[in-house]
Amino acid sequence: MKPLVPLCLIAMTAATPAVADVHALLVGVGDYRHLNADLRGPVNDVRLMAETLGARGADSITVLTDAGAILPAGVVHRGQPTRAAILSELGDLPATVKDGDTVFFYFSGHGSQAPDRNGDEAGGYDEILLPTDAKGWRGAIGDVENAIVDDEFQPLFQAILDTGATLVAVLDTCHSATGFRAVERGAGVARYVDPAALGVPEDVETGGGEGALAPPLTGDFAFLYSSQSDQRSFEYPLGARANPSNWYGAFTVALADVLRTGTSATWAQTLRGAADTMQRGDVLQTPDGEGTALDLPVFGVPGPALSRIGFSGDTVQGGLLSGLSEGAEVEVFASATAETPIATATLADVGATTASLRHAEPLPETGYVVVTAPGLPEPFRIAPPVIMDGRDYAPVLDQLGALAAAGLPEGVAWNAAVPDAVPVLKDGALILTGPDGILDPVGAGSSPRMGDDAAVFFEAAARTHRLRRALALAEGAAKGGFSFGGPAVKVSLEREAGALRDGACVGGAQAMPFRPDQPVHDCDRLWLTMTNTSRTAQDVTVLYVDRDFGITALWPEPGLSNRIAFNESQEAGLEIRLPDGRPGLEEIIVIAVPATPSGPRMVLSGLADPVATRAAPGGSALHRFLWAASDPTTQGRSFGAAGGMVAPTLTRLRLTLTTLIPQ
Repeated sequence: MKPLVPLCLIAMTAATPAVADVHALLVGVGDYRHLNADLRGPVNDVRLMAETLGARGADSITVLTDAGAILPAGVVHRGQPTRAAILSELGDLPATVKDGDTVFFYFSGHGSQAPDRNGDEAGGYDEILLPTDAKGWRGAIGDVENAIVDDEFQPLFQAILDTGATLVAVLDTCHSATGFRAVERGAGVARYVDPAALGVPEDVETGGGEGALAPPLTGDFAFLYSSQSDQRSFEYPLGARANPSNWYGAFTVALADVLRTGTSATWAQTLRGAADTMQRGDVLQTPDGEGTALDLPVFGVPGPALSRIGFSGDTVQGGLLSGLSEGAEVEVFASATAETPIATATLADVGATTASLRHAEPLPETGYVVVTAPGLPEPFRIAPPVIMDGRDYAPVLDQLGALAAAGLPEGVAWNAAVPDAVPVLKDGALILTGPDGILDPVGAGSSPRMGDDAAVFFEAAARTHRLRRALALAEGAAKGGFSFGGPAVKVSLEREAGALRDGACVGGAQAMPFRPDQPVHDCDRLWLTMTNTSRTAQDVTVLYVDRDFGITALWPEPGLSNRIAFNESQEAGLEIRLPDGRPGLEEIIVIAVPATPSGPRMVLSGLADPVATRAAPGGSALHRFLWAASDPTTQGRSFGAAGGMVAPTLTRLRLTLTTLIPQ
């Protein structure tokens, strides 16, 4: 990969002085004229980004997207996102911007690969973006017709940087094949077109990576990537699948969420916030970033309309409401700057951009709401099963049919059109994928496999889903903002490599800092250090979610205090065992809650297996919310958080487990 812009990524620029201008060029390609590859999310993505950037003070926002797009007032729709239009708009920017300005370039659409003809790619392929007029392979030119090759951005970006402006390039697309197989009925659509679908011949001679590399960009730039090079980037419906206005890129949603709530933050902190938001779910897409401006502050400050959601009549309408759910409690304000609420209400019929207000007190015709407590998680939605071979799966299908007919397990919605999980029948087993439909993402056998009892398996899957969703709702909706300083409790993880000899684990290796891209083997030991860096004591609980949906409380041990005072540290350890040899994805979740002076400790280890049925009546609002959210029988009830709900801060550590070869 050249040091230009890996196209699976999403980039952005750093901030400038208050007198400087912000120029945004937003490109959304959903309607492909010549390719059978239409997307529904890009036109919504550019509207969401235009709203977000406008509220942060962007001076000039130009959009190239499909005809009929609905855009905020003041945004210039320059026409269709053709190859010529995109390159022309980028080429015109150096004549417009000045020293100290910020240029924000954003692309939402498909990416792909084409043979590298000039020899500057070690892998033999260039990354390409596909504009609306992209066609297939054309032998006469030795390229995908009308595609934009990554090499072409180098001089355009450098010309912008030569003005003294800071560059932010955001590309919500994917450029590389991953080897993952995404089964049908998954909720998401990958933003990648296989070169074979473009007619790219397999025997085209490439440059072989022996050509001269393009010179590195000079100046202040930051690139934020929508996913790693071995992952795909997806768009998902945030509501009814059939409604085109509900579709958005997963990274765009996470990025906008952070930009809409953050005040003073660097691009690196913004990226970290977006990555954390995405990891709340089950999508295997982790953003990345690089560039000289990552540690510079993001331009502008979001206006009050971003922290407050406007309403008209009984309809709440915001740029994105996907972080909310039915029963969310809100305070009502007469204006965007009013300090005292005039009423309270709850949200119903929550969609991607609208919700209904339910209220007992009369409300003004227009105003704003602020979320004070989240609604309970939605049901765990499961797609109809996908059969991938010719084996007889009648007994398994009968079990699923009986569960669906009985409405069990509680909190599960069967045969969902927009699923949270997709059951796959393959090789005689029932395998559960995430909403992306990717089967065995980290190796054969890594997706969860059902045992003999379907009810037990899906009940565990539903509980794990509801717990993750409840924590995300409590963390995000209750605090009304993103903590760019990070969690109050700083978490570090060390790994001591183990070895398997004669069926027993042996250690002795020096513990080293854990890296997220580093696989964990059976017999490895992990040491977790939790340090309270806030001035407030924190009540901390550590949960471990295994690949088969088991939830274990790692810390505190029974009878021990879980309260960590300022500047104190506590440790917890575990040993990884994989007796069946299957790889998988597992997760450590560290939950920190500000302690109430002289109040009882909040210990959340009861959220692990087996679950406690009820929280104590006198417990805190957060305590009662999490218990209610983990109990599927509470589905559909509103949650009352009288007295306000203190939000937790979460640290999630994903582990990729692989089998260790015995010594």
